[in-house]
Order: sequence, then structure tokens, then C-alpha cells
Amino acid sequence: MPARPAPINLILGDEPYLVEVARRSIITAVRANVPNPNDVPITTLRAGQVDATQLGEALAPSLFSDERVVVIQQAESAGKDAAGLIQQAVEQPAYGITLIVEHSGGGRTKALLASLKKHGTTVEAMKLKPKDRPGFVRQQFRQHKVRVDDAVIHTVLDSVGSDLRELASAVSQLVADTGGNVTVEAVRAYHGATAEVSGFHIADLVVAGKTTAALQATRRALQIGEEPIVIAAAITRSVSSIARMYSLEGYVDKRSLAQEIGMPPWKVDSALSQARRWSGRAVDAALIAVAELACNVRGQQGTPQWAIEHAVFTISEIARKR
Repeated sequence: MPARPAPINLILGDEPYLVEVARRSIITAVRANVPNPNDVPITTLRAGQVDATQLGEALAPSLFSDERVVVIQQAESAGKDAAGLIQQAVEQPAYGITLIVEHSGGGRTKALLASLKKHGTTVEAMKLKPKDRPGFVRQQFRQHKVRVDDAVIHTVLDSVGSDLRELASAVSQLVADTGGNVTVEAVRAYHGATAEVSGFHIADLVVAGKTTAALQATRRALQIGEEPIVIAAAITRSVSSIARMYSLEGYVDKRSLAQEIGMPPWKVDSALSQARRWSGRAVDAALIAVAELACNVRGQQGTPQWAIEHAVFTISEIARKR
């Protein structure tokens, strides 16, 4: 049985999936600690859309001390009166009420946020940075009691994308369909055809010299609305990383290098190995190509779409022949 939640619970952050998971976990724990779980009422209010009377009624103590849960969403948008009522409920909790307040961390309700942090239990639900997503996927597998290696983690990310809800769903489905024997091949078989096409994915194909695949991914990305300038930025960053790494020899502090060039640490090994296969002449040619891309993608020559496809072909061919 999960432990009984605190009377006051702050879910701090703006990642919808993590907020939902935290809310569901608290409500489940409340219901697990009462004789009749299905009899626990859940009242959900949006702070910016509720008046003081409605909020006051929801937060008032029950005459019969019945167990109930009150969820206040978007607390950062609460007006002065609503914020005052919520803060009063936080500082003087009513018996029988488990209060869940969802706050993005922004907005003008700083006093309310400070009070929530002081008097309540805080659950972080901030948007994840790209470097944190592998850890999220690994944790999803662990929740299913399945261990996978780094290659599986990154294949899932490459294949499914960056949406946390979709990643969690994909992990659950993979575990169920494979009986827990999740391999790189299984991920590709299930999700290869629906992979998210991003600028970073295209850039990886370009510097690996995979011309056909890079062009196909580029055309797909443009079709689904990816901005040419975003793809251009990703390609420029990858070529710049190659230029920084291609001449490195001997021992390399990979953590420091990752911070210097803005690359996830897990990716440094493969990027360094790939960069060392480039020649100085190929690096110079690729740098010239990205400089031309920077001008052309803004319309100096042809359309931005043409500029991207031309650069993808040119640089990937340089990489292929390096």
C-alpha cells in the first residue's frame, strides 16, 4: 500500500505528462488509504477560471470530515482573491482534504508558490532537457522491471520522438509485445516507419555520409512542416562539432568535450569516432558548404527548401568521400 499523501501537494512544472502522472499518483495513494476508494470525490478547478465563491466552497471543511481531493490547476494564473484563498487553505489545511496544486513556476503568484513550497510536499514536473530524456526512457523500462542497454534507449528516442507521453506508451507497448525482450531490432520493427524526423536526425545522416537517407528524411521533414532554418542550424552544429573533433588524438575528456560543444555525453563516443575519419580537406569543404547554407536558407539564392536539399546533398557527399 502506498504511503498516505501529505495534506498539501505542490506539482511544480509545465510538462503535461509529468504533471498528470504526479496527480494520478497522489490520488491513487489517497484512495489506497481509505476503506471505500471509489467513494473519494475529486474536485478539479482551474485557478484562473473560478470565482472566489466556488473556490471557497471547494476548500471548506466537510461537515462529516469525509475524505476528498481538491485539484487546483494553473495556479500561476490565479487572481488576487483566488490566490489568497488557496494560500489560506495551504497554511491552514482543512481536515479530510488532500489539496493538489499544480503550478508552472511562473506567473505573478510568487507568495502563493513560496507558501506551497514551505507547507507542502513538492513533486517536480518540469519539461525535460534533451540530455535528460534517455534517463526518462530508462526509468519507464525499469517500472516494467525490464533492463535495456543504451542502444535500445537511443533507438527508442530516435524512433518515437521527444513527446514523453508517446515515449511512455511506446515503452509499455514494446514490453508487452516482446515479453520484456526489447532489442534494437524490435524497436525498429515496431516504430521504424513512424520515426519523428528532426533536424538533428537529418544532421546525423548528413555527417555520416548517408546521402539517400538524408535526402529522404529532409523531404519528409519539410513535408510535415519542419522549418528549413531549424534543419540548417542542426546541420551547421554537427559540421562544427566535426571540425572541433576531427583532429583530436589520444585521451579526450569526453564529459568536458560534451559541455564545450553542447552535445549529450552519450553521443560523444560515436561522434568522436566518426569525426576522426574526416580529413582536413573534407572539413574545410563542409564548413564552406554550411556558410553558403546560412546565406541561401534566408533566400539569397533559390528557395529555403532548395538551399536545404542542396546543402544536404553536398555535405553528405563530402562526408561519404572524406
